Amino acid sequence: MIVVRLVLDTDAIVAAMRSPRGASAALLVAAQSVKVTLVLSVPLAMEYEAICSQPEHQTAAGLSVEEALQFVTAVIALAEPISIHYLWRPKLRDPNDEMVLEVAVNGRADAIVTFNKKDYGCVPNEFGVEVLLPAEAIRRVYHDQD
Repeated sequence: MIVVRLVLDTDAIVAAMRSPRGASAALLVAAQSVKVTLVLSVPLAMEYEAICSQPEHQTAAGLSVEEALQFVTAVIALAEPISIHYLWRPKLRDPNDEMVLEVAVNGRADAIVTFNKKDYGCVPNEFGVEVLLPAEAIRRVYHDQD
């Protein structure tokens, strides 16, 4: 079985929380079934928690503060922790995207999953890491399993 290594941008985590039937949530299910290895650093986990704790995301997801934190804790538990040994800054416009790139490179990820592919323009050529939409990533996960 081929296991795909992915780093999820925060927007994909928020989408999974807000839409449990969407492609982002399907990636979390795939991580539970060992088709996907999620890679994650402590700073990125802290960002997941901070963003998912925002009232607008909790309300949209229909979750209480405690339930949103439980969701983030479950996501973190699914992931392989990555230590950042080398910083690749500055490569991207957004410092938060730099953090995702560093997890991808240090964690030997196959792809970064995001809704903002354009923000990672240099990544495929410079680092050999694909940048995929959640729907593209879930198709890749199940296509590679055939």
